[in-house]
Amino acid sequence: MAKHALPYSAPTVLAAELLGQQVAKGRRERGWTVAELAERVGVHPVTITKIERGAPTVALGTALEAAVLCGVTLFGRDEPSLVAEVRHGRETLALLPTRVRPREEPVRDDF
Repeated sequence: MAKHALPYSAPTVLAAELLGQQVAKGRRERGWTVAELAERVGVHPVTITKIERGAPTVALGTALEAAVLCGVTLFGRDEPSLVAEVRHGRETLALLPTRVRPREEPVRDDF
């Protein structure tokens, strides 16, 4: 059975492309080859090429690890800021219900 491509939204595609550009820039500034970055991340060089081309199908953790190794600032924050933001997110999620039940009536989103 053939795999079907998932339809990604425009913001997803653009974000993947931007991350790829940032990874490529950081890698080149460090003087690393694709193979050297791949070794550092622990993946095949083809995966790094996919990241740099903005393929949204690359595993999130793999793409983020490549970005961090290339000096890309994630979410516009340094590590201490990310730690604080994650802590705040956990606190917020703890206040919300863990389950979301289906609505009784259909959602009306035809404004």
